[in-house]
Amino acid sequence: MILERRAVDPFFKNGFVLGCEETREGVVIDPGDEVEELLAAVKQHGLAIANILLTHAHLDHVTGVGRAKAALGARVWLHRDDNFLYDAVVQQGQMFGLRVDPQPAIDAFYDAKGAIRFGRYEVHVHHTPGHCPGGVCLAVTREGESTPTLFVGDTLFAGSIGRTDLPGGSSETLLQSIRNVLFAFPDSTVVYSGHGEPTTIGREKRTNPFLQ
Repeated sequence: MILERRAVDPFFKNGFVLGCEETREGVVIDPGDEVEELLAAVKQHGLAIANILLTHAHLDHVTGVGRAKAALGARVWLHRDDNFLYDAVVQQGQMFGLRVDPQPAIDAFYDAKGAIRFGRYEVHVHHTPGHCPGGVCLAVTREGESTPTLFVGDTLFAGSIGRTDLPGGSSETLLQSIRNVLFAFPDSTVVYSGHGEPTTIGREKRTNPFLQ
């Protein structure tokens, strides 16, 4: 799988470009302030992007949605329970003393069963609330393979977990999401978080101090 990760200040939030090596179809995950670098990666690999997938709607994960949608003509996906946060992105920016532009309306919610496909890959969406009500994990699997690659937003980090002090957050719910949903994947599963470096499910089970 083609996988490009970018992060810029002030939040150093990870945005991702994923692509199929065979068909050159792809997806963009969580375009934020690093959106221009993500678009450059799309162009570099010659990818056709039909879908922009959001793990949740905190401002650092969505400030580049409008630019990405305008450049790519892609549909924007979000869990319905985070739409109130998405619609309030301007107000979210004000909380941090930042000017944030309104973003285009969500095109589709993760309500329908079934996978979102790009080439030989498919994305299965798992609801993982706690950091916010509509947080999701995107489990990306290639045809014929069983162990996915996980893109977990701000639910789980290498050695840490997501904050729960923002509107709609719940520490109890977050821990349930990690233990019941994320930890159900094999220990070898690679995890890409919204901030920081990749990890694995097994490593976090063994060493994450918040989950012992």
